[in-house]
Amino acid sequence: MAQQEYSDYQQDVIANYYRHLDTLTLHKLQALVSELYVAETDAKRHQLWRRVRKAMDRLNVPSALVEHIMSGKDVEVLAKNLQDWLRHAQAKR
Repeated sequence: MAQQEYSDYQQDVIANYYRHLDTLTLHKLQALVSELYVAETDAKRHQLWRRVRKAMDRLNVPSALVEHIMSGKDVEVLAKNLQDWLRHAQAKR
């Protein structure tokens, strides 16, 4: 497959996306927490928890913590950890 050439602008957009991927993923997790609170069916909750796991993996959350959150599937626990992650991300800026 041929290497695609990107314009300077496109390269900047791509680089900016990857530079802020952690922040974007944290914001997606915030939205998932909100959706979990209002989810009405088990199927919807199951789908949302799968997305939560993927987001935590993308953020390189320690596997023990991921397993702890996923075993209980408690939105409160996820929300409290997410607050800590957001505080940590803001402190890094």
